[in-house]
Amino acid sequence: MTDLHVSEAVRYVGADDTTLDLFEGQYPIPNGVSYNSYVILDGKIAIMDTVDRRATEAWLKNLEEVLGGRKPDYLVIQHLEPDHAGNIGLAAEKYPDMILVGNAKTFQMLPKFFPGDYSARSLTVKEGDTLSLGSHTLTFVMAPMVHWPEVMVSYESSEKILFSADGFGKFGALSVREDWLCEARRYYMNIVGKYGAQVQALLKKAASLDIQTICPLHGPVLKEDLGFYLGKYDLWSRYEPEDEGVLVAYASIHGNTAKAAAAMQAILEGRGCPKVVAVDLCRVDQAKAVEDAFRYGKMVVMSPTYDGGLFPPMDHFMAHLRDKTYRNRTVAVIENGSWAPAAAKIMRSYLENMKNVTICPTVHTIQGALKDADRAAMEQIASELLA
Repeated sequence: MTDLHVSEAVRYVGADDTTLDLFEGQYPIPNGVSYNSYVILDGKIAIMDTVDRRATEAWLKNLEEVLGGRKPDYLVIQHLEPDHAGNIGLAAEKYPDMILVGNAKTFQMLPKFFPGDYSARSLTVKEGDTLSLGSHTLTFVMAPMVHWPEVMVSYESSEKILFSADGFGKFGALSVREDWLCEARRYYMNIVGKYGAQVQALLKKAASLDIQTICPLHGPVLKEDLGFYLGKYDLWSRYEPEDEGVLVAYASIHGNTAKAAAAMQAILEGRGCPKVVAVDLCRVDQAKAVEDAFRYGKMVVMSPTYDGGLFPPMDHFMAHLRDKTYRNRTVAVIENGSWAPAAAKIMRSYLENMKNVTICPTVHTIQGALKDADRAAMEQIASELLA
């Protein structure tokens, strides 16, 4: 096992998965993902979550190596999603004297995944309860809807470690060297992003803790510059733009809307916009497009009409934004339609039902190929967008 231990007493027993192509069946993960699990070795031993069943063999090997013949006293269940809880049943069978630690909602939901009666070996904890392992003490902090209703996090006071469940996680296997920010942002916006208010509530609780290490359930253990990571989560969960710039999100059937998008990008860049990012929704990972939509404060959506409605790649994108509670942004709308154009109306209807989204007054219709009159309209839209 690669040495990824947190400390002498807190050991990493998780595993990488570099063969899974889609996380949650929808998010491409070209660099895989890690399923993190930890063990606290003390007078009493606690396992902090399990892993996905795809990594059972590696997890058991790592666990047995770290335990060195000892038996765990507790399994702390912070999150019941299968990528972290997949081996609860196996662990309970393997270690029949081990106590399962969770909150009331945990044990309400547990039979839905692991049928059986665990009541005689369950310890139900609530906000602020503690569990002493010897020189290590866990304090439990409830984090409902970050991003399931049973989620809790655990703070170990002697080493000042926050076991943060899905918080501060990222896509990407630990064996892959890559920057934390991009894949953490894509992970947050698509997995946790809908629940900004709940993240804010958890951050307020965390502010009272002296945290020196964060141990998430995906991605690397964080030990340095924690203010950076906490600051990003604060910004993201307040739905504030991270960078000044414009996302040009477009979908094109025969290339005409794509050419118009390139022209729109050039106009914005020509006006000194510090960052203009264009994404082809027909080809890009939709999760990446959602990430960029939240990253920048302004956006242009450009789509043709299709079958009397909105072209499906754009429709999917707008639905994703709606579901992740896109807000606090300025958006321009451009459609393409040779007859009976309807795309702009549908895109507007999505945006009008989002919180604090300002729609630029000029909504332009391109009819087929890009023309000089269209460029003039896009110049006006750029003026409104950048005002």
